[in-house]
Amino acid sequence: MPNTLPALTKEEHLLLKLKERELAALLEITQAVNGEPNDENLYKIFQFTLLGQLGVRQLAVYVEEEGHQWRCATAFGPKMPEFQAHQLPERIQRFPPEHPASVADLELGKPWQVFETVMPAYEGDQLLGLVFIGELNQNYTSSDEARREAVTFIDSLSQILLGAVASRRLVRQQVQAAAVRKEIEIAQEVQAMLFPGKLPNNDAVVVHATYIPHTAVGGDFYDVVEIDKNRFLFCAADVSGKGVGASLLMSNFQAGLRTLLRQPVDLATVVQELNHLIFRNSGGDRFITAFFGIYNRATRHLQYVNAGHNDPLLLPDHGPVQLLKTGAIMLGVMDELPLLQVGELTVPPRTMLLTYTDGLTEVFNEAGDEYGEEGVLQALHEMRYVPLPKLHDSLLQRIEQFNAKGNYFADDITILSCRFK
Repeated sequence: MPNTLPALTKEEHLLLKLKERELAALLEITQAVNGEPNDENLYKIFQFTLLGQLGVRQLAVYVEEEGHQWRCATAFGPKMPEFQAHQLPERIQRFPPEHPASVADLELGKPWQVFETVMPAYEGDQLLGLVFIGELNQNYTSSDEARREAVTFIDSLSQILLGAVASRRLVRQQVQAAAVRKEIEIAQEVQAMLFPGKLPNNDAVVVHATYIPHTAVGGDFYDVVEIDKNRFLFCAADVSGKGVGASLLMSNFQAGLRTLLRQPVDLATVVQELNHLIFRNSGGDRFITAFFGIYNRATRHLQYVNAGHNDPLLLPDHGPVQLLKTGAIMLGVMDELPLLQVGELTVPPRTMLLTYTDGLTEVFNEAGDEYGEEGVLQALHEMRYVPLPKLHDSLLQRIEQFNAKGNYFADDITILSCRFK
């Protein structure tokens, strides 16, 4: 006797049809998630799937982004207001439902009454978004079981969609973070190559330098370049801004400086050409303060230009401290430097010169007092004859003790000192 299957009831037949639609909807969303569309296209696919397969008439999806800001990612339906222009009510932001809930029970008011149900999407304890749905296909409203089936399935579909969007966002953030780390790594390598590997230490002069970056890639720079057997140039500089852009501009600055020094040009020409180079490369958006000095060991003659930099301190063995102010404005502000002057002096024996960037002086105590140039001068008077490495270490210890934030400094610190024998 042949086996016969009992005929499906009308309700069972309806539920089977709904399952087929749900399977088709799940397949569409899964294929979209596994594909390569951007987030906005994912929301559109979600929208069309709910409309085409499940007959959802009204929909609005709100997602929480960085900074706890909510935005409407997609919305559609007849007689719907422009939900992209409507902020998510503060009440539901502060007290979101844990499970699908009736919008009417939440008392959100206009224009939210066009929706029947709100579905939260969570990943662990983190709320990813809220999906508002309105009228369902009449097949889903034929019975309480069908309605529960619809709400449960759309809730699951929403979890898949918003979980996928959150995962893709996390992947993008990780890729971006890796790219930033690589940029910083390259910039650090570039910056390390900018600093000279060896500083003069002979019977005429001793030079010592200390560099403390504020961030992974700083904006300070120093260099010492032998011009010929008697002359060398020393330079300390500070570029506006920090990070990779500042490091690349400093690299360009040093390359230009060293190229110019291979030619028989005077200091004024070097500074003018560097100013033109920086202005051309940064378009006036960045500038560099710098101090340039050229010292002749044979004649003890020093030429210098202070381009908007902190005034270096010249301490002779006898007599008052001299501030080296002569020069020009900062480099890169305009195409031509106005009123450029070159300072000149003869350096007495046993004189010390200290050049630094503003990170050394712009340190504040609990009362808001600045360490300033006066603090540096006091330290120099007390330690003018100690070895330069020890002098630098002592200066750093003093500003750390003075600083209300301890060893956290608000800017890079560069110290370049010369002791002329």
